[in-house]
Amino acid sequence: MRAMLGSRIVRLVLLIGLFYGGMRVMIHMPGAPFTGDLPPLTEEEIVLRDELERLVRHLADVIGERNVFRPGPLQQSVDFIREEFHKAGYDVSMQGYEVRGVESFNIEVEIPGTDRADEIVLIGGHYDSVIGSPGANDNATGAAATIALARHFAEYRPSRTLRFVAFVNEEPPFFQTHNMGSLVYARRSRERGEHITAMISLETIGYYSDEPGSQRYPFPLRLFYPSKGNFIGFIGNVRSRDLVRRAIGVFREDADFPSEGAALPGSIPGVGWSDHWSFWRQGYPAIMVTDTALYRYPHYHSPRDTWDRVDYDRTARVVAGLIRVIEDLVDGE
Repeated sequence: MRAMLGSRIVRLVLLIGLFYGGMRVMIHMPGAPFTGDLPPLTEEEIVLRDELERLVRHLADVIGERNVFRPGPLQQSVDFIREEFHKAGYDVSMQGYEVRGVESFNIEVEIPGTDRADEIVLIGGHYDSVIGSPGANDNATGAAATIALARHFAEYRPSRTLRFVAFVNEEPPFFQTHNMGSLVYARRSRERGEHITAMISLETIGYYSDEPGSQRYPFPLRLFYPSKGNFIGFIGNVRSRDLVRRAIGVFREDADFPSEGAALPGSIPGVGWSDHWSFWRQGYPAIMVTDTALYRYPHYHSPRDTWDRVDYDRTARVVAGLIRVIEDLVDGE
């Protein structure tokens, strides 16, 4: 009896060891997360903050709820984003397709690469909102960041081709269906034989809290991550582990802002809940940059997701940190 009990204990200890060892492989990231007081905003970050607020406010407050069930506001969003890209100096490409009798558009701009033009780095965020919500944080923040980053890089000459795409129809009832805009886009990329070396989905990046207990997680992640929702997350599936590690490593080198990262099985709730999922489905490496949405944001998918609930100072710090990440992805080895 004692021998049997001892054997079971040994097996249990081994299983626990394997579990923690496996989790460490998935969550251990290069560099150390920033801690302490945030420094004052730089002049560049102040300009970026004001630009992000203008863009989010227009999408979420001036236009408001925008999806195929409100085709007028959805088209207003298309016109606004296209004009913002035009003002930044881009030629804009539109990928249109019909959903429930409404023409829907993915909106794309591109900077051709110099010596590695066949390799593509893609930055994107969806601009539609869920039914019944103005969608300020989810996901006017991601769409605004996509526009702001495109404007920053407009005169840049990258080694790899750099694309910025505003995706449509990410929200239910189209989420993870054949009508999801990013899946329509990713399928076309695969059909064309495009070599996308990295995709970053900017998803719900505007809410932060220093209160203990403000951050929640699906099991078992709560065992490994902080309880304060004051960080930005870099999330990928196991196959995208190298991209997660590279992106957060560069971010931590350059940005004085808390960050956490993980390369996890896509089956864990939340890991694949944005446009990066569509690129996984087509075999491309892709990650999500996020404030973790419903695991932190109390106004997620509600009428209270309004422009004035976004923390523009901290969002600007995140977007500024992503500039260096993008530079590394388009010019690094």
